[in-house]
Amino acid sequence: MSFLNKILFHKLTIFLVLIALGVGGYYAWLHYTKPPLEAKYKFHTLEMGDVTQSVAANGTLNPLVLVTVGTQVSGKVIKLYVDFNDRVEEGQILAELDPALLDAQAAQSAANVKSAEASLELAMANEKRSRELFSKEYISKQELDASVQALKSARAALDLARAQSQKDRTNQGYTIIRSPVSGVVVDRQIDVGQTVAASLSAPVLFKIAQDLRQMQIDSNFAEADIGRIKVGQNVNFAVDAFPNMAFSGVVKQVRLNATTVSNVVTYDVVVKVENPDEILIPGMTAYVNVIIAEKKNVLLLPNAALRYKPAMPLGKENTGELKPKKEKRESNSATVYVFENGVPKPIKVGIGISDNRLTEIITESLKAGDKIIVEEVKSNANGSKNSPPPMRPF
Repeated sequence: MSFLNKILFHKLTIFLVLIALGVGGYYAWLHYTKPPLEAKYKFHTLEMGDVTQSVAANGTLNPLVLVTVGTQVSGKVIKLYVDFNDRVEEGQILAELDPALLDAQAAQSAANVKSAEASLELAMANEKRSRELFSKEYISKQELDASVQALKSARAALDLARAQSQKDRTNQGYTIIRSPVSGVVVDRQIDVGQTVAASLSAPVLFKIAQDLRQMQIDSNFAEADIGRIKVGQNVNFAVDAFPNMAFSGVVKQVRLNATTVSNVVTYDVVVKVENPDEILIPGMTAYVNVIIAEKKNVLLLPNAALRYKPAMPLGKENTGELKPKKEKRESNSATVYVFENGVPKPIKVGIGISDNRLTEIITESLKAGDKIIVEEVKSNANGSKNSPPPMRPF
């Protein structure tokens, strides 16, 4: 072999060795940089805890007793003694109506009573005289009967006049509007100078909340939830006015009268609320959660783990043996997955109550501290998960 050929042979040998080292180094790099199989999954560690199941709806805060104050007579408002938010006592004067017409009518009725009394006195005298004359046979029995009938008519006329007078005096007193209860004025619908007309229905002048320390929420629950709501269940609710505060109450009544709007059936659930500081105001919107079940110190699992199903391996779509089974899930059971021997392993568990975030599971195969697969981590094209895009050179 010539000297030149020896040089070319050595160079070729070195080149092949470098290629082999490069290929080997590349595959070694792939091997050592490849993430472990468990890195493909996101896990949740099981813990013991408390869970509360509830059903939710919106409602409106109302006073426990709201009294509407009206008027039984018509007239012009001449005085107002109270305004919004004023506290009033039972019997306190709220407003006055112009009594001029009713005063005149009462005076007329009083005069009619006096006239009826005079007519009665005359009828009594005539009846007495007729009896004396009849005893002496100066008049007939028919004339005596006429005088007796006139006396009865006079007495009836007096009773009628007195009743009318009493009615007019009562109406006269109705021009003074008084509070029927002690409480707080939450609404006033009249002003001085306004004329109110009492017809078949009394006009509303004021609305008085008897005691704002005792309130209630009128909430509308869907018919799908109403079967699980019972009187006496605890209730949690929130209001927009105090977003950082939590309030509580108790179910007082489940009303049987259904309301149907756009083919949606709802039922009114009344919740009793204590309001000692009177910070809750009538008309506020309440976001109500009725607690239907509670469990303490149970094994809890995030709901995402109950929805997880292993993905089908690539290239195995047509083998049939690796296709996930479509099982009919029972309402009180589910399948969760743990990572074992490099693959997700299914475990059947019983399902308890849920708060829409965590669910109670009942099983002897799992315990607190075990890791459950929640989801698979999606990787990008180069196999790393959530890696940032390469930076551009400047």
